Amino acid sequence: MSVDAPAKPDVGLAPLAALAAVGLVLGASAVLGRRNAPDRTHPRIRRWYRRLDKPGFTPPDAVFGAVWPVLETGLAVGGYRLLRQPSGRTRNAAVGLWLLNTAMVGGWTELFFREKRLAASAMASGAMVASSAAYVATAAKVDRPAAAMGVPFVGWLGFATLLAGRIWRDNPARTR
Repeated sequence: MSVDAPAKPDVGLAPLAALAAVGLVLGASAVLGRRNAPDRTHPRIRRWYRRLDKPGFTPPDAVFGAVWPVLETGLAVGGYRLLRQPSGRTRNAAVGLWLLNTAMVGGWTELFFREKRLAASAMASGAMVASSAAYVATAAKVDRPAAAMGVPFVGWLGFATLLAGRIWRDNPARTR
C-alpha cells in the first residue's frame, strides 16, 4: 500500500525574492522617470516644462517631488504583499496589473517630458487611471492591504489626467 505525500502548500515568493523583484521593477521605472524629470540635471526639459501654460490648480514642483516617493512606496508595499501570496489566477492578474502600472509610470514620463507628446500623454494618463483602478480591484480579492496601498495612486492619476488634459488643451503649439 502506498501513501501519497501530502501536497506542498502553494506559497508566494520568498521574502528576499519578492523584495528583489519589487526593487528591480520599481527601480527600473524610477530610473526611466528620473531620466525625464524637469530638474536641474535636464535643463532643456526644465525650460520646456516651465514655458507650458499650466492651469491654476497645478501644484508646485516640490509637491510632485514629495508625492511620488509616497506613491512609489505604496506600490512597492502592495507589490511585495502580492508577490508573497500563493500563485493563482487572481493573484497573477493583480501582479500583472501591478507590473503594467509601474511600467506605465516610466513610459508616461517619456511621452510627456522627453517626447513632448501632450495628447498621447493625456490619453496614457487616462489609460493609467483605468489600469490602476483594475489593479486595486483585483488586488483587493487577494490582499486588501495591498489594494489599499494602491488607492492613493489611483487618486493621483485621476488628478494627473485632469492636469495633463488641460495642459494639452492649453498648449496646442507645444505639442508634437
